[in-house]
Amino acid sequence: MVTARANWKGYIKFGEVACAVALYTAASSSERIALNTLNRATGNRVRREFVDSETGDPVEREDQVKGYEIENGDFVVLEPEEIAAAVPESDKTLKIEAFVPCDEIDDVYFDKPYYLAPDRMGADAFRLLRDGMRQAKVAALARTVLFRRLRTVLIRPHGKGLIGTTLNFDYEVRSAKEAFEDIPAMKIEGEMLDLAKHIINTKKGSFDAKSFDDRYDAAVAELVKAKIEGKPLPKKKAPPPSQPDDLLQALRQSVGIGSSEKPKRPAAKSRSGAKAPKRAANSKHAA
Repeated sequence: MVTARANWKGYIKFGEVACAVALYTAASSSERIALNTLNRATGNRVRREFVDSETGDPVEREDQVKGYEIENGDFVVLEPEEIAAAVPESDKTLKIEAFVPCDEIDDVYFDKPYYLAPDRMGADAFRLLRDGMRQAKVAALARTVLFRRLRTVLIRPHGKGLIGTTLNFDYEVRSAKEAFEDIPAMKIEGEMLDLAKHIINTKKGSFDAKSFDDRYDAAVAELVKAKIEGKPLPKKKAPPPSQPDDLLQALRQSVGIGSSEKPKRPAAKSRSGAKAPKRAANSKHAA
């Protein structure tokens, strides 16, 4: 059995209680198909080379240095030791600063998820924190230095352990106002809204990550397999016929009724909880 390797080890501290924890990557792209860049003429891999933007001469690694552009083509040079000195000192502690309701954090701030598990001693304190948050239905906001940056981490109960999600800083999250400003203000009601609700109700389900496949990776794998075996290359399927421009007509087609038919409303419940007689089920609008 292969043991997962921790990305970070430290402590969670809440109040005066601390427990040792290990942090593991929860999501990884390492299993995706990776393509190399080749020289078409020789079939050899090509390597990336840094060149001077003015002279075109190659620049060796030891001659490369970081810089911040203050004006067009004018840079402030930052030496490696100067950058290293700017990295915050880490005490390897996830210090919980507040407990907040689980639904209070807008998920647009979510960055990367990591699993948190107890490391060596301190399992009792770990379970105490996990079960206490679960019963109180809260998440914890903690701060620590992760991967050379001071990060805010949202910690939530997750199965037998905890999941810590690094949060984007406020300046990194763009306002939705600009993206949504061109959406016209209009009220959807009547038959269109009833049909939309009907479609939503018929499509209700549960989330299963295994049911969502990476179609790009699958298509590339099929292409590679066909080329290795010398088989005809897979052809792209024809796109489905375009939907009608009329929104109401499209909704009616989605629920399988003609443009002249009237949708049926599901049987309503009486005050006692029993279903109303069938004669009361027909209505001008569908539910």
